[in-house]
Amino acid sequence: MSVPDELPTPPDEAPPEELQRAQGDRLRAAWRTPQGWRYWSAVNNSEVGLWYTAVSCLFFLFGGILALLMRVQLAVPGNDFLSADRYNQIFTMHGSVMMFLFAVPIFEAFSILVLPQMLGARDLPFPRLSAYGFYSFLIGGIFVCGSVLFDAAPKGGWFMYPPLTTTYQPGIGADIWLLGLSFIEVASIAAAVELIVGALKCRPPGMRIHLIPLYSWYILVVAGMILFAFPPLIAGDILLEMERAFDWPFFDPARGGDPVLWQHLFWIFGHPEVYIVFLPSVALMAMIVPTFARTPIVGYSWVVLAAVGTGFLSFGLWVHHMFTIGLPGVTIGLFSAASQAVAIPTGVQLFCFLATLLAGRVINSVPIMFTFAGLATFIIGGLTGVMVAVAPFDFQAHDTYFVVGHLHYVLVGGTIFPIVAGTYYFFPMITGKKLSNRLGHIAFWLLLIGFNVTFLPMHWTGLTGMPRRVFTYPANAGYDLLNMVSTVGAFLLASGFLVIVWDIVRPKGKQPLAERNCWNAGTLEWLAEVPDEAWGIRSIPIIESRYPLWDQPNFMRDVDEGRFFLPDAEEGLRETLVTSVIDARPMQCLRVPGPTFLTFWSAAFTGGLFIFATYHWWWPAILSGLAAMVTILIWLWTGTANIPEKEQKDVGLGVTLPIYVSGPAAVGWWAMFITMLADMTAFISLVFGYFFYWTIHEDFPPEPTPGPGAFWPCLGGVLLIGAWGLTIAAKRWNRADRAGAFYGAVAAAVLLSLGGGTALVMGPVGSNMDPTVHVYQAIVWVLVGWTVLHVALGVIMSLYCMARRGAGKMTARHDADITNVTLFWHFLALTVVITVGVIVGFPLVA
Repeated sequence: MSVPDELPTPPDEAPPEELQRAQGDRLRAAWRTPQGWRYWSAVNNSEVGLWYTAVSCLFFLFGGILALLMRVQLAVPGNDFLSADRYNQIFTMHGSVMMFLFAVPIFEAFSILVLPQMLGARDLPFPRLSAYGFYSFLIGGIFVCGSVLFDAAPKGGWFMYPPLTTTYQPGIGADIWLLGLSFIEVASIAAAVELIVGALKCRPPGMRIHLIPLYSWYILVVAGMILFAFPPLIAGDILLEMERAFDWPFFDPARGGDPVLWQHLFWIFGHPEVYIVFLPSVALMAMIVPTFARTPIVGYSWVVLAAVGTGFLSFGLWVHHMFTIGLPGVTIGLFSAASQAVAIPTGVQLFCFLATLLAGRVINSVPIMFTFAGLATFIIGGLTGVMVAVAPFDFQAHDTYFVVGHLHYVLVGGTIFPIVAGTYYFFPMITGKKLSNRLGHIAFWLLLIGFNVTFLPMHWTGLTGMPRRVFTYPANAGYDLLNMVSTVGAFLLASGFLVIVWDIVRPKGKQPLAERNCWNAGTLEWLAEVPDEAWGIRSIPIIESRYPLWDQPNFMRDVDEGRFFLPDAEEGLRETLVTSVIDARPMQCLRVPGPTFLTFWSAAFTGGLFIFATYHWWWPAILSGLAAMVTILIWLWTGTANIPEKEQKDVGLGVTLPIYVSGPAAVGWWAMFITMLADMTAFISLVFGYFFYWTIHEDFPPEPTPGPGAFWPCLGGVLLIGAWGLTIAAKRWNRADRAGAFYGAVAAAVLLSLGGGTALVMGPVGSNMDPTVHVYQAIVWVLVGWTVLHVALGVIMSLYCMARRGAGKMTARHDADITNVTLFWHFLALTVVITVGVIVGFPLVA
């Protein structure tokens, strides 16, 4: 690798025009989007991100229609427009759609669309993973939303509290929610992995960590929050579905369970979720405010620290939602203080934006108007949030419409207004056409007035005494007029969204193209050509400031003329740069895979596993899961860690980089590490459940309930630790090019893994532990089952590496496969130690 100590400067003279045209033609051919029916095999971020964003918005409109139906029902007392059962379905689906199918996906979808351009990258590192996530989201979303059309929707509220969703809710509605949304959550985690690795490893040379756009910082914070917030919900989904499908009593007090565990697992996800939704909207404001203030953001470092602090504190607030369940006073006091403390970093961000606006010369526009609206409405929601963080007040307001008003001021006001601002701001970059200034102003006033007319009266409705989650109310209770006002406001709000929808979809063929960088912004995404090219950026630049379009002379010209890195695609392949995490030094010329239908079929078969399991069609579910595994293995075999035809490539400006790397330098290693952090978080959530039961029972494990014993679990643990050690040895022997030793170590590791997994299962089997009798036996079975499932995955991965080595696709030099599998086994070994320690060691000391 030839990388100078100092990054080179672009040449003073432009390449010959003939060379520029030839380079552009080769880049265009390499990054061309498929045509016809093959268009849906595309994996370009520009296409997948656009699909993802459009589908998220369609789900938003669907959720909005459900909200209007609710408001019609509540417009007058004693209304019979909807039955109680139907209302509960619509109420549950409205919250679920808005939270799981819009609020989080829209941020991930839009980030997939624009983040590569913000970073001056050709694409994100795993475009096929993005496509897989999109198709998973689409299939799961249609499955969940379709249930309401067949009177089969869940009706336990978007929070799905047991026993309402177990003992008192027959049918498959709750199962559709649990399994359908678990499938969607997998897609969310996949997108988070893609975005984190992209933001850390695919920045342009020179874009050190303190120079990255604020949007990228928010992406890192929020995607990291997803890794630690979604897995507890997935763990809760597993436990609740096991109770519904197999009668394992995790939430049944008669058999040792407790429904409060669900509240803990749900709100460990649910309160960070509020900031997962809010922070990306702040990120949009962080890009819009400097552009229209015509000045760099004031307090960049403070904004970054505040965003990180908000993300960190948000994980300490979940009991904020549980003040009324009978917690000790000390616990309530601690979480009340934490709930109020989070207002500090939030305030820092807002004051930095206000300081930027005051320091600059603000230019009036539709995006800045919606930004102001977002700031104002979120401040109101934040103030009422501090109110409900005070426990005595929360005791009075908790189950009233005051909380509904607060929630919507935070989530709708603080989220939707910035999203609309971002729509008007980024639309010219994505489509080449501006949205209408006149329609934007009309939509602004309709939305602002409609929003406040809808949700401000709800605070008074709640203080008057109206409980939330009711489908009707008696006349003359004191809130008849307030409900009618809210309903009128809801339709006014909806009319504003209709104006925006019309502005987006109206024919624009005769409308002239927008100017390039039409807002005169300073960040890299506005290098986009008009009309845009599929390659994203003509050449990958060297960055010297946070606003290179403002600060670096002739920057756009130099990029367009190919004076920077990767100006060509000589081999006809899709390539981008990988740089170091902190100082963005060039490390690799990464070749990203192109179009394929494998991502669609992988998502379809994975969806089949969840959907068939919903109806307890076990054989179709198993077959669909096996088909998903085979398809994903084909995807990995053909599209990852391919050995290049040469070791290094001249990427321009005298810099030569390797094409193939492994270990921490590789994006695949980072993806495995991040994925396993999320996986380990879900496992720790299950372990949390074990100790939660210990805290609520005087005798846990209860006597004379049988335990798994010590012999079989300990034997299984020893065998699996041995398999881990052999996997490490196999990696070293492969690197030493000792093929025989490598095959022997992997084969022995597989045998020990099978023996170890069997021994773990023999513990509860040999003790006749029946998971339907008591929660202790059920939670032991869950921990063992989780570990054995991962052992099975480890065996498949090890056999995959053997096959790759045998086929010549993995060598001593090209060892990314075994390196990543070894990393998986590090986490698996930790899982084994914790599982054995909990089910064997803890009963001995409890």
